Amino acid sequence: MKSTILVLAICFSGSFVFGQTVAKYGGEFMANGAGGRALGLGGAYVALAHDATAGYWNPGALSRIQYPEVIVMHDERFGNLVNYDFASVAIPYGADVSLGVSMLRLGVDGIPDTRNAWIDNNGNGIFDQVDRLDYDKITYFNAADWALYFTYAKQSTPEFSYGANVKLIRRDLAEHSATGIGFDVGILYSPFTNFTLGLNAQDITTTLVAWSTGRTELITPTLKLGSAYLIEFLGGTFAPTVDVDLRFENRAFASVAHVGPVSIDPHVGLEFDFKKTVALRVGYNDLDQISLGAGLHLRKLDIDYSFVQFNNVVDNLGKTHRISLRFILEDEQYARMTGK
Repeated sequence: MKSTILVLAICFSGSFVFGQTVAKYGGEFMANGAGGRALGLGGAYVALAHDATAGYWNPGALSRIQYPEVIVMHDERFGNLVNYDFASVAIPYGADVSLGVSMLRLGVDGIPDTRNAWIDNNGNGIFDQVDRLDYDKITYFNAADWALYFTYAKQSTPEFSYGANVKLIRRDLAEHSATGIGFDVGILYSPFTNFTLGLNAQDITTTLVAWSTGRTELITPTLKLGSAYLIEFLGGTFAPTVDVDLRFENRAFASVAHVGPVSIDPHVGLEFDFKKTVALRVGYNDLDQISLGAGLHLRKLDIDYSFVQFNNVVDNLGKTHRISLRFILEDEQYARMTGK
C-alpha cells in the first residue's frame, strides 16, 4: 500500500523534477475538471458553462453569471489515496463584466519518508534482509499541485463574450518545489438562439514551471473547443454538448486520435433539466470513461453529483464520486444595480 502511494505521488506531483526539461503531461493535474455538473457531462462544458466554474472551463463564459456565486467541490480517487479539491468565487461587476478567483489542489498526503530511517546492521552499505527500519525516524510529507486562477470576463455584445485568466502554479514534492505562471484566453459566441460555441486556449503563451532543483517544465498550449444546444422538451430542457481537446505534445496513441504531434480527445455530454428543479446527466470523457450525474436546484443552492469508474485496464483503482455545492447570493437590488 505504501509503495502504491509513493508511485501515485510521483505520477501526479512531480515525476519530471529530475527528468527532461520539456515535460509531456506537465500540466495534467490541471485537466481534472471542476464542478459536479460539468464532470457528470464528461467534461463537455466549454460552451455550456454559466456558473463560477467558468473561470476554469472558459473564462469568456464567466460573463454569464447573474449574481455573486461560490462553488466548492471535493473528490477522492484511487481508493481515497488522491484528494482533489476545487473552489471558486465569481462576482458580476457592472452591467457586462465579471470577475472570479478559482483554486484547485491535487494531492497525496501523509507519504512515509524512510530515507533516514534504515539501519544498516551489517555495514555493507546495502539495505537487505538483515537491515531494519527505525520507525521513530520515519517522517511524512505531502505531494501536492496547486493552481490559482484570476479571471476577467466581458460581454461585448449579447452574442459574444471574451475573457482571460492569469494562472499561478505551485508544485510541492517533499523538500522540492516549483512555481510557474500561465495565461488562458476564452471566447463564447451564440450565432443563434439556444446554440453556443466556446473556445478556451489554455497556457496560450506556453507555461514555464521552474523547480527548485534547477529543472524546468514547459506546459504546452491546449485548445478546448465546445458546442452546446438547448432543446425545450417534456417540460424541461435537454442540453447536448460536445467538446474537443487539441493538444500539441505528440501524445500519439495515448489520445483517442492524433495527427502527427496533435492529439484529439473528445468529450460528450447530455443533460435533462426538469423545470430547473432536478437534472440528470450522462457523459463520456477523454479517458474512455462513462460518467453519470444528477443535480438538485434549490432557491439559492445547487447540489451536483457525478460518478465515474475506471475502465477494465485499471479497475483496481476504484470509483470516483464527486460532489459540488453552488451557493448563489441572489439579491434583486444587486441585480438592478449591476444591470445583470
